[in-house]
Amino acid sequence: MDALKSWVEQVWENRKLLLESSVKKAIEEVIEALDKGRLRVAEPAGGEWVVNDWVKKAVILYFPLRKMETVEVGMFEFHDKIPLKKDYAKQGVRVVPHALARYGAFLAKGVVLMPSYINIGAYVGSNTMVDTWATVGSCAQIGSHVHLSGGVGIGGVLEPVQAAPVIIEDNCFIGSRSIIVEGVRIGEEAVLGANVVITQSTKIIDVSGAKPKEYKAYVPPRSVVIPGSYSKKFPAGSFNVPCALIIGKRKASTDLKTSLNQALREYHVSV
Repeated sequence: MDALKSWVEQVWENRKLLLESSVKKAIEEVIEALDKGRLRVAEPAGGEWVVNDWVKKAVILYFPLRKMETVEVGMFEFHDKIPLKKDYAKQGVRVVPHALARYGAFLAKGVVLMPSYINIGAYVGSNTMVDTWATVGSCAQIGSHVHLSGGVGIGGVLEPVQAAPVIIEDNCFIGSRSIIVEGVRIGEEAVLGANVVITQSTKIIDVSGAKPKEYKAYVPPRSVVIPGSYSKKFPAGSFNVPCALIIGKRKASTDLKTSLNQALREYHVSV
């Protein structure tokens, strides 16, 4: 991997090297390693997440190496540079028509894709459900035993290369039509209700205690989150601005297999 990293860094500074066959092979090796899960754009280390920005650089450099191709599947036609993943049965992944995952995205054993979309560089952990019309953007990191409900939008990021991707840690439940973008991190076993939108600028306010506590781009583990709003003054007057409210914690006594929906029901929150 050190040799591949060195190649990628050299090419990043000098794009003329893309013409060399050895460079092309090195970048293709990185994308294959991403596709097979041997490499990740970001990975946990000591309780934090480390971004491998050189891997993101390789993804960006992969595009100019590819030529546009027309692919026909029955009456459907696609015209793109990046091929689709294959051999789902061998990988132990269930894929329902019309789910699509690009080559260079990793899907672990037990993943279920309802009609949805997974972009290059993404990582989806074991036994995770990607429900109907959910999208997982470039380089997003989704943990194991996660449920991305219908219509969830997980944002992607390629540039700037040092920017962290969206990270959804293990055993999370993300409610229908929620949107998580701009490198936001959702801690383990957190539960988001329907229509929660979190960006880098969204206030995440814990209102479960005597005093509010505010977070930025991070939802602590086991939090139960719903959409909310707060009043903000503008030159034209005061208006309500969206925020995310942490209204409690998942209870340790609740069985993990049922607590995702049950945690929301206990707080009378829609899924």
